[in-house]
Amino acid sequence: MLDVHQSPGRALLASRLGDRTAALLATLDLDEALAHRADGGAVSRICFAAALNALLFDDLLARVPTGAAFVADQRARGERIRFDHGALRTIRFPFGGTGALPAGQDAFARILGPLGYAVAGTYPLPRLKMTGRAWAQRDMPEGLPQFFVSELHVERFDADFAAAAQRVFGGSRDPLAPATVTVLDRFARDGAVSMEEAVAALPAVAAAFDRQHGDPDLADYALLLDRSAEAGWIATEGNAFNHATSRVPDVAAEAERQRALGRPIKDRVEVSSTGRVRQTAFRADPVERRFRDGAATVVRAVPGSFYEIISRDSDPATGGLDLGFDSGNATGIFAMTRAA
Repeated sequence: MLDVHQSPGRALLASRLGDRTAALLATLDLDEALAHRADGGAVSRICFAAALNALLFDDLLARVPTGAAFVADQRARGERIRFDHGALRTIRFPFGGTGALPAGQDAFARILGPLGYAVAGTYPLPRLKMTGRAWAQRDMPEGLPQFFVSELHVERFDADFAAAAQRVFGGSRDPLAPATVTVLDRFARDGAVSMEEAVAALPAVAAAFDRQHGDPDLADYALLLDRSAEAGWIATEGNAFNHATSRVPDVAAEAERQRALGRPIKDRVEVSSTGRVRQTAFRADPVERRFRDGAATVVRAVPGSFYEIISRDSDPATGGLDLGFDSGNATGIFAMTRAA
């Protein structure tokens, strides 16, 4: 194991997490990426991407008790978490619709691209009226988590849906200040930035993975939810990680173990058309969210985020892991945020 205590990634994470840094580094198997160094002591895009993923993973566990319990169980068995991918949902209007926030995945392409990520696959999700895209890191595709970024297409719904969506998302703010954009531009140009720049940019970039609009109107939320559980989820949770995923040796055996522990895991394992990618997930944990109801504010319990496990076999065409996804698998996994 690399000495992550001397890594630039540890310094980055410690700037945000303080004393909790060591526990997170011991939990996640991101040692190589967090220890990656650029010339002259600068922070490489690999290292920054690893620190960002670690922060987002930590945030998800704070919101998802079932995921935290799974991770604690793995650690008790002496296993570290092989973070496979994180997923987030976005919304795209044919024109405008998301205020100051760029539409759909564009809001994240401007972050992921400079960090060395590129679209490795596009996955139509027609039943959900969405499109998913897998972003893989070019320098370390197996060692860094992927991002599965989905877009919900407003134009595939009716006019009432579009009007409600405009009211909910139309005032979205842009979380990236000019100084943060400058750091991302440096990553894109040079592949590295100074430690001082990285420390300043990390919380600002992580904040992009959150909700950027205000409390939704209860009637608008009900309309969106009636047409699309995914639209309802984005209305309350925004662009936060929808789920984080551990890569495990045998997803079916792990699912049985979790089921025996009484945890709310999916009844079936989703298997890709190639047979090489197998996934299942826990049901989303509920969260309480505020809504506007006329002049009043009300609080309702809604589905939050969840935790997923995945097994990947080798791809005979490349000799490496099959890092692909599957539209059918994704559609089945997305159902975990529907209300019980």
